[in-house]
Amino acid sequence: MKTVAFTTVDVFTSARFEGNPLAVITEARGLTDTDMQNIAAEFGYSEVTFVLPPEDPANTARVRIFTPTMEVPFAGHPNVGTAYVLGQQAHVFGRPVGDRLRFEEKAGLVEVDLKRNGNEVLSAAIRAPKPLAIGATVSEQTVARCIAIGPQDIRVAKHSPVVASVGLSFVVAELADLAALGRARPNLAYFQDAAAPTAEGNHDFSLFVYVRSGENPWTIRARMFAPLDNVPEDPATGSASAALGAYLLSLEPDANMSVSLTIEQGVEMGRRSIIAIDVVKKDGIVTDVTISGGCAPVMRGEIAY
Repeated sequence: MKTVAFTTVDVFTSARFEGNPLAVITEARGLTDTDMQNIAAEFGYSEVTFVLPPEDPANTARVRIFTPTMEVPFAGHPNVGTAYVLGQQAHVFGRPVGDRLRFEEKAGLVEVDLKRNGNEVLSAAIRAPKPLAIGATVSEQTVARCIAIGPQDIRVAKHSPVVASVGLSFVVAELADLAALGRARPNLAYFQDAAAPTAEGNHDFSLFVYVRSGENPWTIRARMFAPLDNVPEDPATGSASAALGAYLLSLEPDANMSVSLTIEQGVEMGRRSIIAIDVVKKDGIVTDVTISGGCAPVMRGEIAY
């Protein structure tokens, strides 16, 4: 029997047992694709990461990301959490760990900047690996059925529900108020019906719904549902938050501007998360999206395989 070490952290929080849990396999050489998928399913977290030597020695590592059902090309909290874990080490694959890490992923090269206090890693900031891509619109009725609310609970003044991505696709939809957000419950059958016409790339139909604050429209409360990935609800979704931030800024009339968003997620699950998103638009095009947050260490152990 062989074993492989793991570390778990809660991401987008500074408190244990809040935020989004992540398992990081810091040395995944020797694991097959099937091993990785089985380990991810066994944890049951929204994602598990597997760290491998980089193909290009100029980079820090190759990182593979698995949900309980599939491998995905990019995700936010796995990158933040993996960088946090590796940032605690003196070396990664024989090279010193600095304050900037470069991860090779299926979606492209992901750069991560660490913020430290001495040797302690306080937070990590990642840049989305792909430009904003906007896909098909989705009817209010489809979104409403998927989460058991009424079509009137969906706000379309700013935009209709639409597929957006900066590396991983989500349907983003604005809801009327916090009451509607709180009533949302995923219905697997309707998600299955909705997936075929809107899913893109390697990812199934995932729904990111949000409410903007009346005092500050860049302060947002959100929920994310992905029952087709065996994730009925996710407590923190950096890739969806980044896609939403990029899409909302693209709708603004100013051709050149930058915004900082604060996205609160996981409240209804009892796992409050805070995701910081910074977005830059130049000459009418979103050019840079950054996702940042803190982590709290939780567990270490070994997996037999």
